[in-house]
Amino acid sequence: MTAILPQPGCLSLKLVMPRRRLFASFFLVCRSSGLVSGLALGLVLGVALGVAIPGRSLALVAQEKTSGLPLPRFVSLRSSEVNLRTGPGVQYPVDWVYNRQKLPVEVIAEYDTWRKIRDWQGTQGWVHQSMLTGQRTVIIIGDTRTLRLKPEAESAAIAQAEASVIGKLLQCPNQLAWCKVDVDGFEGWIRRVEIWGLHRNELVE
Repeated sequence: MTAILPQPGCLSLKLVMPRRRLFASFFLVCRSSGLVSGLALGLVLGVALGVAIPGRSLALVAQEKTSGLPLPRFVSLRSSEVNLRTGPGVQYPVDWVYNRQKLPVEVIAEYDTWRKIRDWQGTQGWVHQSMLTGQRTVIIIGDTRTLRLKPEAESAAIAQAEASVIGKLLQCPNQLAWCKVDVDGFEGWIRRVEIWGLHRNELVE
């Protein structure tokens, strides 16, 4: 077995990989030089091999395992049954099961084909990318809300939506405190602060 001994002024870090991969990576971070050097230890058929990774930073390694899409971003659940896991892989236990198709969630991190998401209640966990879709939806928060014909407080009411109802996000003009949504076939305007599923001042066309 090969051991890595921390050098003076350095911190030894271990990058834990999914168990299906037969290797683990160790990194030494030296405070004095500000440089990060990586040493990967491979285990192949019971033989430990040391592999150097010259000139590669931790940020680059992480970037190689992402989609390149902006973070954070909003998506929605593709299926009516989605397992929320404690880590990015099927070997991690299921912490929660979502049974709400089209529920809006926020992607806050990525690893390979896995996405770490957060829901409107703050619950976080990992799901496979195939369980997500780019369709934008929102969820009603707070009390029962009114959908209006125009983006005005005095405009005629079209329908009312109770808390936790999911609707399709249609439009959120720039510099406007209202968004247009579709809830069960009723299209109308609702205040941004009455829904969850988009970032503050986000433009949706």
